Amino acid sequence: MTRIATLLASVAAVAAFAFAAPASAQECPRGDLDKRFCDVDGDLLADIPTDASQLVDPDTLIFAYTPVEDPAVYKTAWSDFLTHLEAETGKKVVFFPVQSNAAQIEAMRSGRLHIAGFNTGSNPLAVNCAGFRPFTIMASKDGNFGYEMEILTYPGSGIEKVEDIKGKQLAFTSPTSNSGFKAPSAILKADFDMQAERDFEPVFSGKHDNSILGVANKDYSAASIANSVLARMIQRDVVKPDQVVSIYKSQTFPTTGFGVAYNLTPELQDKIRNAFFNFEWDGTSLQKEFEKSNEGQFLEMTYKEFWDVIRKIDAANGVSYACK
Repeated sequence: MTRIATLLASVAAVAAFAFAAPASAQECPRGDLDKRFCDVDGDLLADIPTDASQLVDPDTLIFAYTPVEDPAVYKTAWSDFLTHLEAETGKKVVFFPVQSNAAQIEAMRSGRLHIAGFNTGSNPLAVNCAGFRPFTIMASKDGNFGYEMEILTYPGSGIEKVEDIKGKQLAFTSPTSNSGFKAPSAILKADFDMQAERDFEPVFSGKHDNSILGVANKDYSAASIANSVLARMIQRDVVKPDQVVSIYKSQTFPTTGFGVAYNLTPELQDKIRNAFFNFEWDGTSLQKEFEKSNEGQFLEMTYKEFWDVIRKIDAANGVSYACK
């Protein structure tokens, strides 16, 4: 089995390799959820425990945003929202700068992370292995949401269409990323009969901004990225529009999903949920950063509906949600 095939077959293991928290299996409906969880209501999410002894109500809440770009930038961007969250919950809230999707999932599974935004591709792993309960995504003020996967190259690379990548290098971000790995892998195979290692050389940059900068600086021949990240980097003048050329654009995918750990008390979960939906964006640090990608509100959503296309991509790639 090639390295890339191994990654496709065990994405869940990549995200869950360090999870060692013991769990006692319960007799209950659970679907793809880990044996620690139940899903009696069929919404594909871990049910909130009915046993009060299994609930937690921490004095300090830990929040983490998906490790897509520079954590320092986003600590500042989220500052006004976290102040609002403190007021709504009566708790201290700390921003936790995670360095990888795997570390973020591990932190929630082990009880060290209470509120989070998990990227598109990591959401199913966080839901099934860590008990993540997402309920909202960012959207524009008129209700539009999502992003597209684009394949970028640079002017003069000799790549004018997807097929031209054959024999060259294509940068992915990480195995748990939807637009940075899973979606392009499925699309390249299904629509272009192209597979990593057979038709092109795969490399992993770690993050979308690394891939984008790598193409802009001609370190990578091409890269698959989330265009919402590209838009923000152009707005911040990190890269110039004329440094990159898009040769492929996918259908629209849901963006980062925000939610909570399943075992927070119901009352605390309600307060956190309300904090997202009654947050006033105008004039805040959150608006300043995310208006660059045309986002201006938190839109209510369900994982079962919004992540249906992502679960289908995972199924096409043979991805298992089993926790290791």
